[in-house]
Amino acid sequence: MALTFSANKTFRAAALAAGVLMSAHPVLARTAAARESNIETGDTLTGNYLAAIMAGAQSDTEAASIYFREVMRRDPRNTEVVGRAFVASLSNGNMEDAFKIADALVRRESGNGLARLALAVRSIKMGQFATARTHLQRGKMSESSDVTGTLLNAWTWLGSGNTAKAQETIGSLNNQALALFRDFHGALINDVAGRPAEALKRMQAAYESDKNTLRLVEAYASIVGRQGDRDKALAAYKAFDALLPRHPLVVAALKNINDGKPIPPAVSDATEGAAEVLYGLGSANPRRGQELVPMIYLRLAIYLRPDHPLAIVSLADIYDRLKQYDRAIDVYEQMPKNSPLRPNADLQIGLTLETLERKDEAQAHLESILKEQPKDPEALLALGNLHRSRKEYEKAAGYYTKVLDISPKDERGNWSTFYYRGVTHERMKNWPAAEADFKKALELFPDQPSVLNYLGYSWVDRGENLDEAFRMLRKAVELRPTDGYIVDSLGWAYYRLGKYEDSLREMERAIELRPSDPTINDHLGDVYWKVGRTLEAGFQWNHARDLEPEEEDLPRILKKIENGLDIVERQEAEKKKADSTPAPSAPATPAEPAPAQKDGG
Repeated sequence: MALTFSANKTFRAAALAAGVLMSAHPVLARTAAARESNIETGDTLTGNYLAAIMAGAQSDTEAASIYFREVMRRDPRNTEVVGRAFVASLSNGNMEDAFKIADALVRRESGNGLARLALAVRSIKMGQFATARTHLQRGKMSESSDVTGTLLNAWTWLGSGNTAKAQETIGSLNNQALALFRDFHGALINDVAGRPAEALKRMQAAYESDKNTLRLVEAYASIVGRQGDRDKALAAYKAFDALLPRHPLVVAALKNINDGKPIPPAVSDATEGAAEVLYGLGSANPRRGQELVPMIYLRLAIYLRPDHPLAIVSLADIYDRLKQYDRAIDVYEQMPKNSPLRPNADLQIGLTLETLERKDEAQAHLESILKEQPKDPEALLALGNLHRSRKEYEKAAGYYTKVLDISPKDERGNWSTFYYRGVTHERMKNWPAAEADFKKALELFPDQPSVLNYLGYSWVDRGENLDEAFRMLRKAVELRPTDGYIVDSLGWAYYRLGKYEDSLREMERAIELRPSDPTINDHLGDVYWKVGRTLEAGFQWNHARDLEPEEEDLPRILKKIENGLDIVERQEAEKKKADSTPAPSAPATPAEPAPAQKDGG
């Protein structure tokens, strides 16, 4: 169980009812306020309101906050508009605006839970802990069933100097499903209060229930390390490193412990403790369309603790998944320069610029990082991924090789570099080198789904090691049953062997998982044709055409729409015979891996 939990009902209802959701390189430095001038408001109240609603529906927090602010200026007595403007400002990080609007909201609606939460957080920031408790109580967030209010209340009692009351409040979380929160924050409260034995006892219980969450590992290592057992702290970090190799925070922590440097506390005071509550609640992985609640929690966490690196990364990741790449860059630029995650944030900025098609800036940005740190494996890996995304495979392979030249070959974290280099070798038609890299990746990380998928499919396509290939593909699907691309690979492998009914079963699963992917739609069309469902085949091909497929795939899709698959395959066979060169009937490899990895993983 990760240190995340669904938002409390009061907060969720208030947010959903509202209906909306520095830089190390000066050339990239800019603020959200500076970019707001590019969004022009309209001349009419109705026009601005509709624009605000549309922006909210698209999770565009910046545009929503600007348009709702303009609507509120023209219609300040409209409670619904004021509420929407508040949520938009808060989710966009316009904290001073949000607090002013929250003050106005609670004068009209004293029990507004979200407004009271924001005002409680502001009071915590100002050290006014009793006032914060009043806001939580009036927002009906003080009941033990409300995890947000209970945890924040506990930290305010500690801030007021009442450790016993803080512990009593934490203890009211008696639901077993909340045991991890209770033990984790109970340990942190005792640690800040100078009660090491109780802190260790509670943190040990939390760690034993979840050793795979980085923030919990950091807190556990901090407590045991500062109480004299640095070996246990090292062991905890090394265990996490085996799970997710080379995470920058783990690398930095291991170095500090080995160098004999002091181990800092995870939380130093009540304000940081409250920030930890909000980060833990906001770091959940939201479903598509449900990003607003965690976004607001993370904004509040960063307001309380602007240097919280994991909260910054989590917020940037939400914007990245929403494809609001400019906003993701803005958030990455908030990463403190002295944070171990700052280099990773700079790399993500470069890769995000590439996604924005600002290719020259992206390459210059990443090369400037490499110039400062010529042997930085993450910078080399990022440039390799950049060139691979551009299909410049020879350049990409060169960067991956440089990574491996400066890293221990048998380090588990190198599985991804061998994998990516294997992809580039396969794309360059150098199968022996590709196969060797894929096998090495699996040696370092057995049963890694992406590698199983790519190697297994490639073997099927080549007609080699078929039993082992299908074992790999089935294992990959078993490990990632909701990954449409991997399910598609298994289905397409069945297709290549003429097992159309098996293929159909997997392809229809894949399309449910990835309905908007052009390749999967194209593949399903081919399968429908083979089983005699020609009308449905035409529908899928037309859908694939409309989904902007790869440039090299489009001509074949158009031919199938016009003539059907049989004629296209016959023409390809005749051309193959005439040219004595292979002409694949479909893309012969699985989808390439994404060009970027988060958090140095």
